[in-house]
Amino acid sequence: MKAVVTRVKSAAVTIEGKINGSIGQGFLVLLGVGPDDNEEVSSRLADKICNCRVFSDENGKMNLSVGQVNGEFLVVSQFTLYADLKSRRPGFNKAAKPDLAIPLYEHFMDCLRNNGFKVEHGEFGADMQVESVNDGPVTLLFDTDNL
Repeated sequence: MKAVVTRVKSAAVTIEGKINGSIGQGFLVLLGVGPDDNEEVSSRLADKICNCRVFSDENGKMNLSVGQVNGEFLVVSQFTLYADLKSRRPGFNKAAKPDLAIPLYEHFMDCLRNNGFKVEHGEFGADMQVESVNDGPVTLLFDTDNL
């Protein structure tokens, strides 16, 4: 799995002109699922992101996790994270097919909820508009092949 995680002051996802999910302070997670991913990988990634200490403490140091600041999550499916960029027109055959990707996307969000977080989300496969007020900016790339 791959995730682009941005520390945000707020974020929202809109589908067909209607807000589908919105959060205040927390993480906007663009989540891509690969064909070899499974629930164990999804759980490991969720745990890693939940415990990543990139929020400022009382001294202005990045030392607090999203939980320590009562942060929230907005999770948006992003198969394009698995794009093959060798040619000018990206190919997406390295992304997991929906029959695998959807359950793992849902499992990832369940892992966050099981850790006590409010989780908002987009809609898998929908045309979405994502807005965010980035904080920092702090943006991290997680790839479970390298965790």
